[in-house]
Amino acid sequence: MSQRVRLDLNAPTFQADFVRLETDDLRQTAKSLRKLLGMTWDAVYRDPGLKWEEIRSAKGTYTLRISQKCRAIVVREGDFMRFLAIHADHDGAYGKK
Repeated sequence: MSQRVRLDLNAPTFQADFVRLETDDLRQTAKSLRKLLGMTWDAVYRDPGLKWEEIRSAKGTYTLRISQKCRAIVVREGDFMRFLAIHADHDGAYGKK
């Protein structure tokens, strides 16, 4: 059986991005974080709404949708999903502009 996802929200960049979110994005992000806490890793990989994708230029680093317009940059370390940053524009999450 797949392990439950544990969240690490302690990265300073993530925290700075999180507190700057607009109200609607903040609500949607909190909802996504609650959803993730109830999921297994297998479910995360399969969930079409999260759109878990590896960043090709940064092996082992992934993006997932956390609101209608925001993506988070994360890494997996064991059972932990470590949140590194939030990008309000999807291209920003992939290093494009």
